[in-house]
Amino acid sequence: MKAVFVREFGGIEGLEIRDVGEPSYPKGKEVLIKVKAAGVNRADILQRKGLYPAPKDAPERILGLEFSGEVIAIGSEVTKFRISDRVFGITSGGAQAEMIISHENLLMKIPENLSFIEAAAIPEAFITAHDAIFTLGQLQTSENVLIHAIGSGVGLAGLQLAKTFNARVFGTSRSREKLDKSLQFGLDEAILIKDGINFAEIIKAETKGKGVELIMDLVGASYFQMNLESLAPKGRLILVGLTGGSKAEFNLGMALSKRLRIIGTVLRSRSIEEKAEATRKLAEYALPLFQSGKLKPNVDMVFTMNQVMQAHEYVESNRNFGKVVLTISN
Repeated sequence: MKAVFVREFGGIEGLEIRDVGEPSYPKGKEVLIKVKAAGVNRADILQRKGLYPAPKDAPERILGLEFSGEVIAIGSEVTKFRISDRVFGITSGGAQAEMIISHENLLMKIPENLSFIEAAAIPEAFITAHDAIFTLGQLQTSENVLIHAIGSGVGLAGLQLAKTFNARVFGTSRSREKLDKSLQFGLDEAILIKDGINFAEIIKAETKGKGVELIMDLVGASYFQMNLESLAPKGRLILVGLTGGSKAEFNLGMALSKRLRIIGTVLRSRSIEEKAEATRKLAEYALPLFQSGKLKPNVDMVFTMNQVMQAHEYVESNRNFGKVVLTISN
């Protein structure tokens, strides 16, 4: 089968489409899927560069953390899916290939109104955002929420999910265009990040000094101190990404006096059981909302598998608003 393969770690020129060995026939609760489409994530960029090694249960050189496709074989203990079911889900790696083996508990059925391309844009972003906002962040109805990198796949997923709880959502971006587009997804307060901007001051002014109850941060160190200043008493900071660095000075006094909770999270390296629980929670909450159209996949650009270098270049340039998807097979 063909797969996106990292021939040499580093630049996009190290990527190629290579024939690799097919997965073995599924056993137990395993499901074999013919992959139709796969998401492209920043984790793929980092792995291509050799900066984000794959976990032990994933291929080192075949990229891809999320996919959609059709079930072509099932193990003897599989109860949730049948041959020809349309499914989508997450994996620790190897999604950008013509076939993939998955545990049935990491899969969801694709709502009838969604295409394979739309479905491939959902799993990584929406599971991450749902877990951060609801499971870890414990969002309550009508709270104030701050989401950094609002125009990213996870950012837009978080925005949509938070609005289902009637939250007032503040969003940051370095792109005015992305902020304007985010308003169409329900963003309440857009904050353009540029030199000299202190978003904490804006947050405090807009909330009459109270601050926000929850922050979902995909940036990290460069925003850390302003995040602490932005939080209301008993506020929760969920650290999802570190594009702005991984080391920051920590004002312990502010954390203590406000009784803050600071929680780090990562999805890829979790156990199958933990991933299955996060997948189950998203499916129960969000699939009916996708079916009704209240939630929408955030597809920005679609590339073919043979255009993978262009897809990486596009994501790395930070031009994407939402998700980039590769079509894998017909």
